[in-house]
Amino acid sequence: MASINYPQPVIDLIQELKRLPGIGPRSAERVALWLMQSPKAQPMVLAESLVAAKQEVSLCGDCGFFTTSAGCPVCSDHNRSRQLLCVVENATDVLPMERSGAFDGYYHCLGGKLSPLDGVMPEDLNIRALLRRVKGMSGVEVVLALGADVEGEATSNYLAEMLESLDCSVSRIAQGLPAGGGLEHADELTLTRALQGRRKF
Repeated sequence: MASINYPQPVIDLIQELKRLPGIGPRSAERVALWLMQSPKAQPMVLAESLVAAKQEVSLCGDCGFFTTSAGCPVCSDHNRSRQLLCVVENATDVLPMERSGAFDGYYHCLGGKLSPLDGVMPEDLNIRALLRRVKGMSGVEVVLALGADVEGEATSNYLAEMLESLDCSVSRIAQGLPAGGGLEHADELTLTRALQGRRKF
């Protein structure tokens, strides 16, 4: 006896949902069935939103943040400090910096970090554009806000070397204990960084 399965359009939907990060086969099936059966679901609105986001949103050619035909919200903000340029790995890293309210300069998104084992080399990142921008911003401070993992460290060191000959200063965001964290949960590297980055109270 042939086994019964979902109709092909449902199978195709489940297959596409499984391709999303963090969505396994069971979750994909649950989401697909919810979209089809729940009175609260609005699959056509979701589909239209996906198409609109794909068609209307791109990455800014200057800074690498998300932009639309209305222009980049970062690059078009002339109230920002032209003496500060924060380098982040991805466009999504700009939002936590903005939400902190602690940075009022411009951004540059690399599009990743160096990882030779994964085949990500300097030419794969938005480094040449960064160097061009810094050359056009006399006396700017370049703040490296990259991850504290091995790849982030390697990328920061590489960028520091590349920027050394330009008219800029290079700094790195402090690393150490998170707010509300205790010493008993901190690893040795985190404690080392916290001690190295200490400042007068």
